[in-house]
Amino acid sequence: MGNDIEAAGHMGLYPYQERDLKTLFEKLSAAAAGCRILYQLPTGGGKTRIFSAIVKWFVTTHKSKVVVLTHRTELCSQTAATLKQLGIKNKVINSAVKRLSAARDYQCYVAMVETLRNRIREGILDPSTIGLVIIDEAHHNSFQKLLNKFTRAIVIGVTATPFSSNITLPMNKSYHELVVGESIASLIQQGYLAKPVNWRYDVELNSLKTGVHGDFTISTSDELYSSPAMLELLLHAYETHSKHKKTLIFNNGIFTSRNVCKMFEDAGYPVRHLDNRASAGERAAILKWFRRTKGAVLTSVSILTTGFDEPSIQTVILNRATTSITLYHQMIGRGSRSTSRKKTFTIIDLGNNTDRFGDWQAPLDWQLIFDRPEAFYESLHAPSAQESHTVSPDLRAKFPNTLQFSFDVQEAHQRAVAAGQKPIVVIRDAIRQHAMMCIENSETIADALQLAAELDEEIAWRVKQYGKCLGRVTKNYTDWLKEDYKSRLTILIQKLMQRNAARCKVKPKAA
Repeated sequence: MGNDIEAAGHMGLYPYQERDLKTLFEKLSAAAAGCRILYQLPTGGGKTRIFSAIVKWFVTTHKSKVVVLTHRTELCSQTAATLKQLGIKNKVINSAVKRLSAARDYQCYVAMVETLRNRIREGILDPSTIGLVIIDEAHHNSFQKLLNKFTRAIVIGVTATPFSSNITLPMNKSYHELVVGESIASLIQQGYLAKPVNWRYDVELNSLKTGVHGDFTISTSDELYSSPAMLELLLHAYETHSKHKKTLIFNNGIFTSRNVCKMFEDAGYPVRHLDNRASAGERAAILKWFRRTKGAVLTSVSILTTGFDEPSIQTVILNRATTSITLYHQMIGRGSRSTSRKKTFTIIDLGNNTDRFGDWQAPLDWQLIFDRPEAFYESLHAPSAQESHTVSPDLRAKFPNTLQFSFDVQEAHQRAVAAGQKPIVVIRDAIRQHAMMCIENSETIADALQLAAELDEEIAWRVKQYGKCLGRVTKNYTDWLKEDYKSRLTILIQKLMQRNAARCKVKPKAA
């Protein structure tokens, strides 16, 4: 192991990286040509450093050439620089490269898929001379069609999320096995990643439509997130949880991002907009401004999810909804870098993404997801109880003596406001109605409490509707309100049933 790590270029490796490299070296040593291994490590865990160490080890121990495939020009440059630091003689194959000099004995080539395919077709690069192919951001399906060219090579794919958004091309069809690295929670605990502080707002997403690739369309996202209500919610969330902090905002459409930029400008905050149409010079200037400006706000579209590292980011705002777990992790990962001055960062979710995927730092069984991608895909695309509300016949049947099962929260809120009452009376009345439902269908307190336990989804729905009536209510508050609702419901059931029992014991005197 010691010799292997030395061959990999030990400098700068963390203990968990050394452990993963040991596992990968063992598998590579036993692998035959054509073997394909997928390696998972969270964003911020140092994937580039690890696969660069693999390149160093492979060219040192096997005396064979390596190709590293990326999907963006910036990633090519970053990878080439890391390899150079390890003393690996490498060449970026881009559109300007028309020939490879035989006199220049490169150990590694770095390229994008389309460029490399063209160079192979033109005979500039002979794929039979390559012993190892490393694929960065391996969840991108564009890489798969090129792999068959490298008939003598071992393939290692590297990704934070070993799940393909295209269910017809699952990753277990392209790779033989998965090696799972350190979890996000473990990296946070060890201090390698910053600890997140989550703020979530319930957003009505019924107007969003999905496109051919399964994610929400830009046009419907622009319509929703450029509406006055959503722009006001965004500004409120920023001013409540991130004011004067360095903030990166992710949007789905350029129209929305420009509207966001104007709103922040009008509010007097330092802000810039960036999308994939900016020139290299414009992008460099904006990112330099963002890095150097205290409390800067950068609103972006489709450009900063990969190949961008700015440790000073204090807040990430998801001003969009997505069905892609990869995109979800990439966006949040932009703020997760830990520094000596930054041990926490803020996540503001305005797209119900946390409800869809779970907390960013929550454990995921990546091996199970790799083995059974269809089941995971269905779970991501199934409407949640919060997004579609129907009362099941089984639940309704447990309350046969109840005539009025529903409770119109929005109407009750309108009545309370018109009467000059505090909005919380709506929750009071909703709890009382649920209590009466449980009591009128039970003989004992125990029976009534058991019925109350069946109402969790109904309670969640009512609290969600109440939150919409209030507006600008965080998910943290509604989560607390659900628990408070259930506690008050239990107390009220016991109080009313005990009072009824006491009354029954006192018989009226005969006239």
